[in-house]
Amino acid sequence: LYGPSEDTTYSTWCRVSQEQRPTIGQPIANTRMYILDTRYQPAPVGVPGELCIAGDGLARGYLHQPDLTAERFIELKLFGSTERVYKAGDRARWLPDGHLEYLGRLDHQIKLRGFRIEPGEIEAVLCEHEAVREAVVVLRGTADNPTLAAYVTSATDEDVALTPHLRDWLTTRLPAYMMPGFFTQLDKLPLTPNGKIDRQALPAPDTVQHSTQLIAPQNDLERTLAQDWQHLLSLDTVGRNTNFFECGGNSLIAVRLHQQLQRQGHELKLTDLFHYPTIALLARHLRSTQHPSFKRTLPHKQTRASSQHRQRRRRARHHHDSQR
Repeated sequence: LYGPSEDTTYSTWCRVSQEQRPTIGQPIANTRMYILDTRYQPAPVGVPGELCIAGDGLARGYLHQPDLTAERFIELKLFGSTERVYKAGDRARWLPDGHLEYLGRLDHQIKLRGFRIEPGEIEAVLCEHEAVREAVVVLRGTADNPTLAAYVTSATDEDVALTPHLRDWLTTRLPAYMMPGFFTQLDKLPLTPNGKIDRQALPAPDTVQHSTQLIAPQNDLERTLAQDWQHLLSLDTVGRNTNFFECGGNSLIAVRLHQQLQRQGHELKLTDLFHYPTIALLARHLRSTQHPSFKRTLPHKQTRASSQHRQRRRRARHHHDSQR
């Protein structure tokens, strides 16, 4: 069942089984549901929009709150008739089978590095994983480095670590800008007194992932890189096997790291940070390019030139003998 108190509690229903992903179904009797775009026009099937409710269950408004009533209860011309609808503030879309799919709250929408992101879409994809029971995605990090953080609970009672597998699993299902930087597994999600997820009570994200043991940097170069990463990613500690992009790094921070390494005298391409994402790999690459040896190419060129010269001499000698 789905519905807000502004529409007498229940507005849609659906019968589901354990084998299928639940939807919020179809409207109950004497209730009409609309998915509207930002211009209050009906959205086509499959296109997300704001869920709006009309019908006999609508409340008159909010007691002694005329401004809020006028904001949330509006009159629209829909399909040739005037409807009084309640703007639920929920994001949803029609499915081809006539059911409604709930995609999350509009007020949870995130704008990150120029992209508008619906956490509900990421949460829905996470819940498609057979080992995930619940998922919630929020914005975490600092003002200079905001990052998506995903929190999940296990669908089984077994003590299984989910987070090492979720990043690879999401890579083929989400665009890069929607990929969470942090994954944290919880026994259960914190709830408010009325049973909804308490996003403010979520713990700080797990910033050390994909490694059961944090290995300390082993030389001066690795220690310098570790300090750079700690500063740019706002981390307390990193290991030589820590992955830059799995602990909050993104393309914008990679540009800053690239510039910082260049100021330190290292010659590298920006793409090298993507090819060598751990401190150990990047340090090894920087050492290999720090003092490039031209002696390996020079003899090759001399040998090639000498070979060509010998061939010309043989041809000239052959021509001279044939003339004789």
